Amino acid sequence: MRDASVRKNDIVLRRWLSGFAFLVALMVLVGGFVRLTRSGLSIVEWNPIHGALPPLSETAWEEEFAKYQQSPEYQKVNRGMTLDEYRTIFWIEWIHRQLARGIGLYYALPFIWFWIRKELPREHRGKLFAIGFLFIAQAIMGWLMVASGLVDQPAVSHFRLSAHLLLALSIVALSVWTVRALKTPQLEQLHWNRATKAVAVALSILTLQIIYGGMTAGLKAGYLSDTWPLMFGTLVPAGLFSFIEPAWLNLVEAPVTVLFIHRWLPVVGFLFIPLLWRTVRQHCGYTPEISRLLWGLVLMLVVQIMLGIVVVLTYVALPIALVHQGGSIVLVVLLTKLLYACAIIPREYDAAPTVNPAVTVLRQGA
Repeated sequence: MRDASVRKNDIVLRRWLSGFAFLVALMVLVGGFVRLTRSGLSIVEWNPIHGALPPLSETAWEEEFAKYQQSPEYQKVNRGMTLDEYRTIFWIEWIHRQLARGIGLYYALPFIWFWIRKELPREHRGKLFAIGFLFIAQAIMGWLMVASGLVDQPAVSHFRLSAHLLLALSIVALSVWTVRALKTPQLEQLHWNRATKAVAVALSILTLQIIYGGMTAGLKAGYLSDTWPLMFGTLVPAGLFSFIEPAWLNLVEAPVTVLFIHRWLPVVGFLFIPLLWRTVRQHCGYTPEISRLLWGLVLMLVVQIMLGIVVVLTYVALPIALVHQGGSIVLVVLLTKLLYACAIIPREYDAAPTVNPAVTVLRQGA
């Protein structure tokens, strides 16, 4: 049994990581607001140090605006924009970047402190280093995404946007996983079983849906149709694989095809829920945590599908779109927790689940 000082340190680490996961989720939502307000290309340079300061004089503002006026977005979309109008989109993107800097410091400073004091648990150091590297990669991908919209067209690469989003959600998932591991230090061995396989499939479907959500946003495909379930008056639009050659490229390049997949992929996930439910119940039993996670997953998926429909019907109304994006974060967290809960079950659940120490811990709400 670990001593009280070590357990107290684990509590501090859990609170730190939980706060970090929350802040990264907040950053994802702010990023969605930036995208929907078309503010992301307002700052055409990436200065990690110098860029922390906004323009401090009228001359500095005019210089910043002059740089923006050379960008494709100004030339092709916002030509004639005034300096005051530019200030609005500049501040939105500037706040987004400062939030990212602040979250980076929130993670880095305690990490360095724990490292120096040798208080990073040996079994979790790899995950904690991975979270830091993922955050750096996410920041770099954010700039590469912006840079892709500063060359010829006033639109960022939908591939880079999807990668930027996926990296952020991976950080959230790994942080949540590590918090769960810190809560159950007596269960150090994880198991690949039928339940974890089912949850992994569900996570794969969700990941694919998130990727298509990012591509839909990057291609601005969500604005193509404001009707549901029909698109352009039909359930399945004609020529889904004939917009681009070769045909398979339509899956990732044609806005209509990408939007169609993003609309209907959640149905696949919803149809998979009964199998997931049955497999998890059979293997993990009827513990309070498992029940909460399964019911939460079902309810959140229903809400998320309904939000997606409302986003379509309201022609991508900003508040609804942001709530919809937040729903994807909740689903990632729920599935990550469910995956961990199933992974600590070492054998098939049977009629005497209390013999299983992992089930006992789950029953106690650890």
